[in-house]
Amino acid sequence: MADLRKPEPEEIKLAELPEVIRMARFAWDKALAISQLVREIFEKSYEWYGYTIGRREEPEVIVDIGLPPNSMNELQYTQIGPENIAAYQEGLSAEQVITGWIHSHGSLEHRDFSPIDVANQATVLDYVTTLVRAPVAKKEIAIRDLVLLVEGEWGKEEVGRGSVCVITDVPVRQVRLLETVYGGFCYALVIGDAGWHKQEIHYRRRGVLTGQSTVSRREAELVLVDSGRVLSEEEREWLRQEVAEKIKPVTAPAPERMEHL
Repeated sequence: MADLRKPEPEEIKLAELPEVIRMARFAWDKALAISQLVREIFEKSYEWYGYTIGRREEPEVIVDIGLPPNSMNELQYTQIGPENIAAYQEGLSAEQVITGWIHSHGSLEHRDFSPIDVANQATVLDYVTTLVRAPVAKKEIAIRDLVLLVEGEWGKEEVGRGSVCVITDVPVRQVRLLETVYGGFCYALVIGDAGWHKQEIHYRRRGVLTGQSTVSRREAELVLVDSGRVLSEEEREWLRQEVAEKIKPVTAPAPERMEHL
């Protein structure tokens, strides 16, 4: 019976999507500094979120952390809106691109992504994959009832047959169609005040002809790399001002929001 199984469509890989998260030490230090400044300024640990920033020519490496105006910050809850992502991207330079998001669980003991985080990740994936997508494969399209016709030698009856018609200028006996598959990724990181962290890479692939779209994710190792840039005292003071302006603590979470935890 195994011989009767339909063969898997051939797929030719053109490029690889990242399987580990490479992050500049500057960006990592900046994320830790944001959490520390939140505690210093507001005298309590709150969740916050920011965007991972890469260069367009090398989006796989996180070179910076962008802190947008957070829509709301509570002890155990923070949420991203799609309009926030677009607004922040518009404010970046032409060579910079959002590649994902990072957020803090503060002093919480929940060392994993929450249901709210999953919803945020889907929002970020939808936007980011339009920015960092690239051809990753050519995949064979299996077509039932393919009809091959020659230009000038067919009529309505012939073209009406089958599910797909290919019209060529010379007789053709066999055709294999391979569509380009575009792939994109986004990073998702969560950190805690105690120094723990967890990260995932989310992927989306889409065929240009079939429109078939798939989404997947994987836990990923975080690898810190030296970019030659360090977080200076002057930059830390600028960051302090950003935190004071953009983090909006809400000290009494609504009961319906707590139900999502």
